[in-house]
Amino acid sequence: MAEQGFDAFIVPKADVHQGEYVAPCDERLAWLTGFTGSAGFAVVSQKIAGVFVDGRYRLQVRDQVAEDFTPVDFPENKLGPWLADQLADGGTVGFDPWLHTAGEIEAAKQAAPNLVFQPSENLIDALWEDRPPEPDAPAVAHPVEFAGETSSSKRERLADDLRASGHKAATITLTDSICWLLNIRGGDIPRNPIVQGLAVLHDDGQVSLFANPNKFEGLGPDPNITIAPKSEFAPALTVLQSPVRVDKKTAPLAVSSILEEAGVEVVWEDDPCILPKARKNKAEIEGMRSAHIRDAVAMAEFLCWLDKEAPKGGLTEISAAQKLEGFRCGANELQDISFETISGAGPNGAIMHYRVTEETNRAIKPGELYLVDSGGQYLDGTTDITRTVAVGDVGEDEKQAYTRVLQGLIAISTARFPKGISGRDIDGLARAPLWRAGQDFDHGTGHGVGAYLCVHEGPQRISRISEVPLEPGMILSNEPGYYRPGAFGIRLENLIVTRIAPQMGDNRDQYDFETLTFTPFDRRLILGELLAPWERDWLNAYHTEVFAKISHRVSDETKSWLAAATAPL
Repeated sequence: MAEQGFDAFIVPKADVHQGEYVAPCDERLAWLTGFTGSAGFAVVSQKIAGVFVDGRYRLQVRDQVAEDFTPVDFPENKLGPWLADQLADGGTVGFDPWLHTAGEIEAAKQAAPNLVFQPSENLIDALWEDRPPEPDAPAVAHPVEFAGETSSSKRERLADDLRASGHKAATITLTDSICWLLNIRGGDIPRNPIVQGLAVLHDDGQVSLFANPNKFEGLGPDPNITIAPKSEFAPALTVLQSPVRVDKKTAPLAVSSILEEAGVEVVWEDDPCILPKARKNKAEIEGMRSAHIRDAVAMAEFLCWLDKEAPKGGLTEISAAQKLEGFRCGANELQDISFETISGAGPNGAIMHYRVTEETNRAIKPGELYLVDSGGQYLDGTTDITRTVAVGDVGEDEKQAYTRVLQGLIAISTARFPKGISGRDIDGLARAPLWRAGQDFDHGTGHGVGAYLCVHEGPQRISRISEVPLEPGMILSNEPGYYRPGAFGIRLENLIVTRIAPQMGDNRDQYDFETLTFTPFDRRLILGELLAPWERDWLNAYHTEVFAKISHRVSDETKSWLAAATAPL
């Protein structure tokens, strides 16, 4: 930093693709700080090294980073204002323009106008001597029976939009957008079946893809798709015709800088794939339904086994997670788990995105809650489910909190809302039962989910900060929670898909949700007297449907367990 004249340097979690999950070669934040959460960034100055994390990771970050690093609560403390407080006027902040979006740097500059933000080579890369190589897993074709539309049809449809907007091309840097557009999948990121690359979609429907050409040797050639090494992406930008669409929220700042320096006009608009990808078609939704039934069978077998074995003692967080993965593998259709299983017993359940290790592995003890958040990747869909269960008898506080969390999930499940409503407009429905008790949770209520793609997919969310209108076909998680540090954690999660609601009243256009997940809730933790009649009716109807959909697919022992677990409340 001294050699470069920097007073501070920013180290993000993100890679060039701005994805939540990054390859080992891009784990710069973890290499520097020890923090391994899926979101965050560090700012290193001569006086302080701040590690910024949101509410999901405030316990984890303190366990993982050394005393040299100072945890900073985010988004309460934003990058620009924090830098302005830490540095003198005229201070210089270095950053890698390939790892930050234009929108991110623009916001920081506006909040700290007396500082200089200087693009730079990455200082971490210069120090990281044993940095792993880039991933090189082969790309595979994603069958149209699951995609629901050919790649050529998608390219033609999006090219029509480019021409209608007067744009000559669009840059695409999100890997899941590229995989969706080209109907390909891969293995470059653990648990996420994506192929890393960068792309340009032209207004004639042709695509220039920049990735390791060796990854695509197993695929047949397409005359409308050219493949070149990633190193040729930047030079290719300089010869594009104006104007070029760039997404300020997802594209690295380097993309627009290169275009502007070459005299190419930049138009700030969304990634052309992002909304079409989010609006799942009939084949994708049907695939998600099938994947969730398959996954529900595995979950039922697991929960039956857990109910029998956990009270005996001897189970640990790791052994339970391994057993669950075994049940998912049982149908021989699991491609991978969709993220590292969150398996938290007792106080570890209060760490929202806890990742068990050999060092933290805890016994699952009677008298405690056990939280398991897990999912599977199947060729026809991606699952994500959380259940919290009692091991033996637990206290009244746990039951009250569990019931309130369940009420929040039911509120989202039964929501009916006008067209144009976004996730922030309904987020409070999931929190209201907790708010009435002076409680809350420090994460969003729901994230978007891909179809055999990334388990966290934008732009749709159920969150206080989400302004994206919900549309038919958008799949989201519904996962309120409650966490008492040092004691217990509760989270309940189903996946839901937005759909057109039947018209009623004054026939306004309205939407509601179809639930995709079918796994019982723990009746032992539900205080029936706290439920309104309509909440009880929903729960009983849901449990009836769970039994109807999966009871004929499970073992005899699990069928008996399921009958009791889904009995009317």
